[in-house]
Amino acid sequence: MVQQLIFLELNEVNFDFIRAYIARGYLPRLAQLIETHGVEHTTSEHQYEHLEPWIQWVTAHTGLTFAEHGVFRLGDIVSRDIPQIWEVLEDQGFTVGAISPMNAKHRLRNPAFFVPDPWTKTGISGGGALQRLFDALSQAINDNAESKITPSSLFNLAIGAVIYAQPANYANYLTLALTSRRAPWRKAIILDLLLSDIFAREVRRAKSQFSSLFLNAAAHIQHHYMFSAMPYDGPHRNPDWYIARGADPVLEVYRLYDEIVGQLQKAFPVARLMIATGLHQVPHEHATFYWRLRDHAAFLHRVGIEFEEVEPRMSRDFLVKCSDEVKARLAEVRLNQAAHEDGTPLFEVDNRGTELFVMFTFPKEIQPNDQFTIAESNCGGLFEQVSFVALKNGEHNGIGYFLDTGVVAKEREAGFPLTDIPRRIMTAMGVDLLEEA
Repeated sequence: MVQQLIFLELNEVNFDFIRAYIARGYLPRLAQLIETHGVEHTTSEHQYEHLEPWIQWVTAHTGLTFAEHGVFRLGDIVSRDIPQIWEVLEDQGFTVGAISPMNAKHRLRNPAFFVPDPWTKTGISGGGALQRLFDALSQAINDNAESKITPSSLFNLAIGAVIYAQPANYANYLTLALTSRRAPWRKAIILDLLLSDIFAREVRRAKSQFSSLFLNAAAHIQHHYMFSAMPYDGPHRNPDWYIARGADPVLEVYRLYDEIVGQLQKAFPVARLMIATGLHQVPHEHATFYWRLRDHAAFLHRVGIEFEEVEPRMSRDFLVKCSDEVKARLAEVRLNQAAHEDGTPLFEVDNRGTELFVMFTFPKEIQPNDQFTIAESNCGGLFEQVSFVALKNGEHNGIGYFLDTGVVAKEREAGFPLTDIPRRIMTAMGVDLLEEA
């Protein structure tokens, strides 16, 4: 049984790229971990539409396959009462905490701390300062495509940085902030650095025995900039207007993770560290544009949709809440009729009764004079309704990676299903699985 276990969730990181950077002399801490403890593969779903991180992390947190837990969309966990690893360990008497776990529901009775991801409407535990910082982070992340940060969010981010930022990272914060205008991916790196500093402070304060930290900047950056990574040897190149030639955002975020690993090991030297990626990304084969509505509510009003509330989700997605099923059905029909002037649909819609989960799926470049229609009736300019998010560079692959400092490399198995992660955590914590069952 370990005294303390830290579960580091590096969403969608590609360990083949990690090894390629190590071979070039980068990432010394990860290199040492890999050499000493090895890396295993995890396997998950087989259908591509099920290879989404908000599905895989539910599996990693519950030990259930998608067919068993049925959580298909980001945020849907809040309508389920599925036992997750945190409350299972809490029931065994452990103090537990979590920072930003993807698609996880706060079900703890007495958490050391619990801060959800920015897209899942569930509780938060950790004090007023942490609540205000979380609200600011959520606003900044959800409005990232528009580069909009409200004055109150900016203030709370600044106060949060003063409270939580580690002095060793001050120079890094300053450099990243001063260069983020010309290198916009660094905003995501700043957020992950801040999350890691929050995590270290909360674990130290609460002395939590099991603590998880979810970091998403690498997933975001790989999706948008994988063609610019040194290990990429495919035919595609990002245009110069998109990213400066020679820049490598993937290396930047991997170097941040290398530093975070080192800082966590230094801060908690007796802790057992487990690292998981859920799945990983490989290079995308085609040029695909990502767009996001600038103002979701204004757009829905513009196209004549009656709704009660709209909630932006990650990247292109949003949730529309209607007062009844009839209005939801009318809204679904209207959104399904929305198309670019060339006839390509703008949205995919998942009708859930009184709620619609909507994805802006138009994959092409949108020009300033482009129009859009609904039921072949012209609705005006499309360009001013959307924000450019990115050129898609990376896509999901169901193979994930797992590293555990509690074993040595020669003891590694060839691989295991993602559903086995909770069992491994409980075994490391000394939980009697027969008794638990």
